[in-house]
Amino acid sequence: MGGRVTMTVVGGPGGLIDELEGELARLESLWSRFLPDSELCRLNGAGGEPLEVDPATVEMIRAMQEGFVETDGAYDPTLLPVLVDVGYATSFQHADRVSTAPASSRPGGDPRDIRIVGTEVQLPLGMTLDSGGIGKGLAADLLVARAIEGGASGALIEIGGDLVAAGTGPFDGAWSVGVEHPDDTSIHLETIRISSGAVATSGTRRRSWTADGETRHHLLDPRTLLPALTGLATATVIAGTGARAEVLTKAAFMPPEQGFLAWLPSRNAAGLIITTEGEIRTSANWEDYR
Repeated sequence: MGGRVTMTVVGGPGGLIDELEGELARLESLWSRFLPDSELCRLNGAGGEPLEVDPATVEMIRAMQEGFVETDGAYDPTLLPVLVDVGYATSFQHADRVSTAPASSRPGGDPRDIRIVGTEVQLPLGMTLDSGGIGKGLAADLLVARAIEGGASGALIEIGGDLVAAGTGPFDGAWSVGVEHPDDTSIHLETIRISSGAVATSGTRRRSWTADGETRHHLLDPRTLLPALTGLATATVIAGTGARAEVLTKAAFMPPEQGFLAWLPSRNAAGLIITTEGEIRTSANWEDYR
């Protein structure tokens, strides 16, 4: 899933953490673009033919469709060919894992054109999907739900910096979450409290590389098909689910960022951005979580 994983459960039967770890491994085997036998890779390579997939994969694709609509295309899961072309083909965690895009693939398209009937999914010919951040957020959503269903009175799952919490937390029943410094994860610039919900962060610093003498990052501008030109280092969003929080962070990197912070409360979400100069700005409702 592209980073560290932390699982915290309150109560619950012995073996619950092992069960959650097993489910996380299964979800990665379904959704990773770096595993050639994953459902996502098989779907991308199906050449427009329908494919039976796991119900969790259907849930992820529906979340992609909803995120594309809600952000007016600022979140676009169909840019895999561009991501590979600009240099993000190799996993940052596993140098032996390399993803490719089928020769017939083309960037862009409307995810609403994906046909879903039950657990059968058919991508339009040429469309390919990247699970990216939404996969981390949704995996955390599913694991927290499974922990509560499995008998835990509370659970917090963090995957690659995106976290989801539910139930009874250790801080007077709530959960305390630190917002990390973009360049030093040991420093928390803010601490917030949530009773349930999700916190997701996207940024231009951690997944960056140099190609043709220029620094690039993995957050693409769907309008230019290039790494987004932005004065932001990170954007953090508080929302109801991990999948949705991840999607909403992507809108921060479509200028102007001031519009993003004013827009979030209308989406029942709150946000914090950190500029490349170190300035911190928040939405009006961020105070509700301090």
